[in-house]
Amino acid sequence: MLDVAEVQKLLEPLFPGLMGVRLLELSPERVLAEMTVRPDLCTTGGIMHGGAYMAFADTLGAVGTLVNLPSGKGTTTTDSSTKFIAGAKVHTRVLGETKALHRGRTTMVWQTNVTNSDGKLCAVVTQTQLVLEPRS
Repeated sequence: MLDVAEVQKLLEPLFPGLMGVRLLELSPERVLAEMTVRPDLCTTGGIMHGGAYMAFADTLGAVGTLVNLPSGKGTTTTDSSTKFIAGAKVHTRVLGETKALHRGRTTMVWQTNVTNSDGKLCAVVTQTQLVLEPRS
């Protein structure tokens, strides 16, 4: 199984690395990560942008799937639903915890809770990841 350091190294040159996603824990059933709410990830009023929540959660679901993939297979998101509940202020930290709802042969479904630095639930994201066959 891939470990936190290996997956973090994969993320660094990609969009999640640009956003500052930091993996904390990784298992086949759960991924835990954090991200600092920077001004460039915010909307007016210094509140984290909805797209940043979605991208953060999408990353965690994809990482969860990656950990579960058979050798040579890939993944892509096919569906995502976000419920916004509260805000996260600039210069604070958000925590994302994703849990597997379904880990199948052709799809995996993940639910991510994003909380702010006060521990308040900010967003709930449910996504489906398609398991892709190796490219020829």
